[in-house]
Amino acid sequence: MTNGNLLLTFNAGSSTVKIGVFEVQADKARRIGKGLIDFRRRPLAFHLTEGPADFDRSLKTDAGEQLHEVVDETFGILGEHFDMLGVNAVGHRVVHGGDIFTGPVRINDDRIRDIEGLTVLAPLHQPQALRLIHAVRHLRPALAQMASFDTAFHTTQSNLVRRFALPRALYDQGIKRYGFHGLSYAFITAELRRRAPQAASGKVIIAHLGSGASLCAIDNGESRDCSMGFSTLDGIPMATRCGDLDPGVLLHLLGPQDRTLKDVEDMLYHQSGLLGASGISADTRDLLKNEKPEAREAIDLFCLRIAGEVGRMAVTLGGLDSIVFTAGIGEHQPEIRADICDRLRWLRLDIDSQANLVNAPIISTSSSSVAAFVIPTDEEQIIADEALSIFAGA
Repeated sequence: MTNGNLLLTFNAGSSTVKIGVFEVQADKARRIGKGLIDFRRRPLAFHLTEGPADFDRSLKTDAGEQLHEVVDETFGILGEHFDMLGVNAVGHRVVHGGDIFTGPVRINDDRIRDIEGLTVLAPLHQPQALRLIHAVRHLRPALAQMASFDTAFHTTQSNLVRRFALPRALYDQGIKRYGFHGLSYAFITAELRRRAPQAASGKVIIAHLGSGASLCAIDNGESRDCSMGFSTLDGIPMATRCGDLDPGVLLHLLGPQDRTLKDVEDMLYHQSGLLGASGISADTRDLLKNEKPEAREAIDLFCLRIAGEVGRMAVTLGGLDSIVFTAGIGEHQPEIRADICDRLRWLRLDIDSQANLVNAPIISTSSSSVAAFVIPTDEEQIIADEALSIFAGA
């Protein structure tokens, strides 16, 4: 059993929760365990994938409106391997911070009310984070909890970039581009600065390609643009989310086709993207193995839209020095990276096919005008670091 000064992180998605166990030594948070609760399984499953043991455990409790019993049982399982009495703080990923939160905060009643008020802007993700916050409060009322916000990294974007061409009053009401995946972008920006300081100080586009996918344009370490805007539906196609969509399509579905708002919402979030375009699978690995033309077309659409977004963001930046691939697809699927980069040859981006094949840290050739990197992301590390900074400061 691992003893010491521990910190937990909760990274809530729409259907899973990633849990990080960190040991704090000399004001640094070092990961010693990593787990995941899968809410898609029945019974619920808890996986410990990194640490003193690897296991897959079914939970006796089930998820309802509250997660009190789920978190209680999870703490009990973790307590078989870690000294849970040594947990002094918990950090949470909260997707939407709106214009209220520009950095991490310590959670109190007022902060919870503010986070709850933003639920309407992130209906899939915000409630899950709030349920976890309330569950930890119920289990350990005195435990310090901090929140890190996915939107905070993008508050450096200009009003011009954030504005839609809609009546100005709507912008003042919060109808604007916020940007997401900010914790991942913050980690990659810091990691690129550590690995390649010169590249990090230039014009960089980071491609966070996972089940949820987006791109971010960064200039000298600061966000200037993001493919995701008002919601996590925006930008490039994703596993089951549509990406950019002509609003006339929505008017047609809700008008002449007389579909309900709930039906359209379910289609946009859960039946579109790679799954919708292929009619086969939401997973690029399955599609790459499938010989049906619909599978190939879905992959081509995915790569075409990503390359097109890179071109748009190069305009925002006024040039491009580097591109970074990260997250599950970006880190592990050379076929996808090769297809995207091939569509960007006009930027004089040239990749080394062998380096790309083995997911090397640098996949561009020495003669390429644009450097291309593959860097694994770690949102939980950023959550832990930000939580520690707030906790230590207090």
